[in-house]
Amino acid sequence: MSNDNLQIRRIAIDTYHENVAYMHRECSMYRAEGFQALSKILVTANGSKVLAVLNIVDDSSIVLAGELGLSEQAFQQLNVAEGSLVTVNHAENPKSMDAVRRKINGERLDQDDFNEITNDIVEARYSKMEMAAFLVATGQNNLDRDELFFLTRAMLRSGDTMNWHEALVADKHCIGGIPGNRTSMLVVPIVAAHGMLIPKTSSRAITSPAGTADTMEVLSEVNLSPEQLHDIIRQERGCLAWGGTAKLAPVDDMLISVERPLGIDSQGQMVASILSKKLAAGSTHLLIDIPVGPTAKVRHMNQALALRKLFEFVGDRLNIHLEVMITDGRQPVGRGIGPILEARDIMQVLQNDPDAPFDLRQKSLQLAGRIIEFDPDVRGGQGYAIARDILESGRAGAKMNALIRAQGAKVIDLHPGSLCHDVLADSAGIVTSIDNFQMAKIARLAGAPKIKKAGVDLVKKLGSPVEKGDVLYRIYAEFPTDFKFAQEAAMQNSGYTIGSEEQIIKSLIAF
Repeated sequence: MSNDNLQIRRIAIDTYHENVAYMHRECSMYRAEGFQALSKILVTANGSKVLAVLNIVDDSSIVLAGELGLSEQAFQQLNVAEGSLVTVNHAENPKSMDAVRRKINGERLDQDDFNEITNDIVEARYSKMEMAAFLVATGQNNLDRDELFFLTRAMLRSGDTMNWHEALVADKHCIGGIPGNRTSMLVVPIVAAHGMLIPKTSSRAITSPAGTADTMEVLSEVNLSPEQLHDIIRQERGCLAWGGTAKLAPVDDMLISVERPLGIDSQGQMVASILSKKLAAGSTHLLIDIPVGPTAKVRHMNQALALRKLFEFVGDRLNIHLEVMITDGRQPVGRGIGPILEARDIMQVLQNDPDAPFDLRQKSLQLAGRIIEFDPDVRGGQGYAIARDILESGRAGAKMNALIRAQGAKVIDLHPGSLCHDVLADSAGIVTSIDNFQMAKIARLAGAPKIKKAGVDLVKKLGSPVEKGDVLYRIYAEFPTDFKFAQEAAMQNSGYTIGSEEQIIKSLIAF
């Protein structure tokens, strides 16, 4: 192998959880070493090493023939000055890909297999294509419960863990699939105001129009260092932050970077992702919210019960106190779908605004009450009343304001996008169903969550009487192209069904 050196050049490209290198086609090493586009290389400088996927370029303005370009992440990991000399060699393919291929062929993997796979992913030995192969191989129902436990434990061990040195560290998580379901942003200030420790770190949206981190980012900073997180949680008894910077189960964030564009959100990966993150954050007590509805992730009660058993099986073996609440997932929660609109709903509830969404308020109080009952000094059944008193007294609102200040408050503008389109009822009757998937799709087409002001604002909810021409919901966008895509999707399928009172009663009985 050649020991020729190349000068390192920083390429200002965010390749999001993937190390990428750039080599000019006229580089002497290109043909001499038989490098090919998308092959993996090992870059070495002053004892520091980084693995990267190679891209070949023909534009000298990107990289010269005597240079090697590194994307932002790879450059930071190599941690040498720009212009330093580096050695480039072929990288060995990750040995754990043999296990992935065995899984693709239907074989069962053991703990060592999952340890090796997650270690190789964290060490950047997997390209995004190889991570996609792993996700597909373990997707759907391709993991038995023991494999799921092995994967969760391997993901947990892939990064740092927090220890709060307290007997009770609470958290909650919803499995998702219900637009507008921002209960965490109400549960955390209520529970923290009660005095319980609740360090809530969240992922960004994978396939939804907003995640907790996306919505909290409207109000405050969410990209916090581990040191900042620790100080805030100790001071305020909670936080609402993005978990990606804390290096908690980092393999999960790397897999999510592939799941998002593929639209993959398999049951096994979901359980492993949630539990590894919560355990890494130091949680001892966890409440899982599983919404059930005809257009939710979980569509039938028997599916919800099976999923609850999976969570309980893995949770028991990892020694975390875990409870599951099965909730109504027949429609979006609250009115807003998208970061700005959801943040508006949250602040209305915290301010005890009479116009606040009733369903968001009630569900949040039920969840917060259940968590408060983890407190050994609280009698069973008293949690809801305690949570309601904390909210109505203003203590929850004050705690949220304290969290916003501690994390780094932003200038808050809760006005939605400048482009607005009303979607109207085409007949009179009662709203008998709202398609969660379609509403989320329309909000995403409008630009959410990337465009904070984009989304959908619901005017009518399940059971609402409507006349022909009434506004069902409004689409908000900032850019004409997004606006057009969202309008066209709503024209093809509004996501609403207008029917009779008998039909809504039947849907209630079915739930």
